[in-house]
Amino acid sequence: MIILTKLNGEKFMLNPDLIEIVTENPDTVITTSTGHSYIVEQSMNEILSLIKEYRLSVRRQRLERSI
Repeated sequence: MIILTKLNGEKFMLNPDLIEIVTENPDTVITTSTGHSYIVEQSMNEILSLIKEYRLSVRRQRLERSI
């Protein structure tokens, strides 16, 4: 899960595997495969970094379990 912030300051967690589309015009809007849309404070690049960090942590956990 990644932590994002809505424009009203409310933080929430989102499963990055559900993200289908991210647009920035000028607000960043995330649309999920379930049809929900979220307007967030983070930029597209910040979201991409959060997703990369999340996926790396998942891989590390799997590797640690297999050792």
